[in-house]
Amino acid sequence: MSDRDRQQLPERSSRADIDAFLRQVATLSRVKPTGRRGRLIFAMDATASRERTWDRASHIQSQMFQETAALGGLEIQLCFYRGYGELETSPWLTDTGALQRQMTAVSCAAGYTQIERILAHTLEEIRNKRVNALVFVGDCMEEDPDRLSHLAGQLGALGVPGFVFQEGDDPIAERSFREIARLSKGAYCRFDAQSASQLRDLLSAVAVYASGGRQALERFGKERGGIALQLTHEIDKR
Repeated sequence: MSDRDRQQLPERSSRADIDAFLRQVATLSRVKPTGRRGRLIFAMDATASRERTWDRASHIQSQMFQETAALGGLEIQLCFYRGYGELETSPWLTDTGALQRQMTAVSCAAGYTQIERILAHTLEEIRNKRVNALVFVGDCMEEDPDRLSHLAGQLGALGVPGFVFQEGDDPIAERSFREIARLSKGAYCRFDAQSASQLRDLLSAVAVYASGGRQALERFGKERGGIALQLTHEIDKR
């Protein structure tokens, strides 16, 4: 993303974007609490255009662990791409310190997107063990959208929703990201540098929902308020 493109970004995510995300999450099937750790693949674009926001994402993901600790905890696998065909995945991690150490060791590098490999990797992980959800954070898409849609549809058929968070307003990325979310039966939301707190709360709410189901999300919404409480209200309307 060029400096000119960044200057043209809106100051913060629109109310319509947030409302659309809440409506999409509200359509998900109920997740029943199991007393087991929720398992979430946290996938990120680590190409050069996202270097400025990588540190913020490292802080945000720590909230996901904290909010699910009382529900049996959360296992997160960090997955990111960068450079020339480089795709890295971490072991399944159960504490924020380990994940932060993984993330702080990463430096962003120029390269093309590899979202297809992220989706294919998620499908492979599902064959080995249960995965509750995929979270993807990125700002652009440079691949065949039909191939991405095909893989996203497979995730949806297997009951693994994709929660897609777009940084910025690239229209090509938005079209594909919305389709990935729709076909995987997940949800899409756009954010920018001014809405990091909203992204934090939405990611935390997704983690709570994956780990503890609807009742846990309701408690989380009442305690946190704001965007998380709105998410709870949309779930209640189903």
